Amino acid sequence: MNKEHDYYNEIKNWDFSDINYSVENLTNWNMYEILNNNVNKDSRILDLGTGGGEKVLKYFPDVKEIIATDFSEEMIKTAIENLNKSNRKNITFRQMDNLKMDTKNEYFDVVVARHTCIDAKQIYNTLKINGLLLVRGVDKLDSWELKRAFGKGQAYNDKKPISLIDYENILDAGFKEVELIPIHIREYYKTKDDLLALLLKTPILFDFSETQNNEQLNMEQINLNILDKYIERNTKENGILLIRRYYGIIARK
Repeated sequence: MNKEHDYYNEIKNWDFSDINYSVENLTNWNMYEILNNNVNKDSRILDLGTGGGEKVLKYFPDVKEIIATDFSEEMIKTAIENLNKSNRKNITFRQMDNLKMDTKNEYFDVVVARHTCIDAKQIYNTLKINGLLLVRGVDKLDSWELKRAFGKGQAYNDKKPISLIDYENILDAGFKEVELIPIHIREYYKTKDDLLALLLKTPILFDFSETQNNEQLNMEQINLNILDKYIERNTKENGILLIRRYYGIIARK
């Protein structure tokens, strides 16, 4: 996972507000609605992989305590800056490795993990009895036509998708009522520059693997000839189409 850690440490923020795109949800599963419906004013929430904290500050409910963590020191610096500009209270951003969690046992009512690696057993330990785990991640078939055109990409060569790996690990950790939900989304990017901005800010076309060693961070330039051909095939009335494949998991301790 060192390659992925290094990548996000370089990115430094996770804000897509400067990218002009629209979203068409084909799956009726909203992690933030589920989160808000399962807490009260006395709840404690742990957010793993918080990035620049934008989602926590915008979508997380007002509860007793939110601890939001990220492996990247630069991400956490950005999150603290964003927190200082907001009116949110009871939120703490701090650096932590998800695979070496130092949180208290049986402390949180909800753990949220978004687009990040997890250790299901450590999450199980930090949740209270009947606590809720919510996971949202990027699956192997995400942006598959684009990955095939380039012949590479996140999880491109993995035989077993990360959604199934996470699902089985969560079951093995002892969680109950575990559900795995495929999430299908269409995104439409206004211009080529908007799509390029996404590809340079996310690991869609970088060879991250969940099952193989990642020895060197590869930040090579995107082949614009291949990208132009993709854009030509996928330009629709609403913009340049990118078909996304995410997954959601919900589980109880």
